Amino acid sequence: MSTTHHGGCHCGAVRYTVTLPELDKAYACNCSMCRRAGWLLAFVPATAFTLDQGADALAVYRFHNHVIEHLFCKHCGIKSFARGPGHDGEPWATVNLRCLDDFDTQGLAIELFDGASV
Repeated sequence: MSTTHHGGCHCGAVRYTVTLPELDKAYACNCSMCRRAGWLLAFVPATAFTLDQGADALAVYRFHNHVIEHLFCKHCGIKSFARGPGHDGEPWATVNLRCLDDFDTQGLAIELFDGASV
């Protein structure tokens, strides 16, 4: 079963809608970016993600292989999602579950995603 969630940055300039499958785990990436930001990740096809507002408020930071768009709000600095190709080459979105409205991450198992070795 899939559910629709709304999320965004701290100041509200960036807002999005994402359809997530039923989640029993979140991913904690150990790359230098996610580790410092404290992300809890969920990966979805780009078709399950819609940026509702704030495209003009987003800035992009790329590092390592420069493939993933690490997006953040220019006003408050919050990184609520990222975009890039999945392992299959298809476009994906990565959502920071901690930036979703009324989403409880407490019951999720945490699985390590080894982004530091990618």
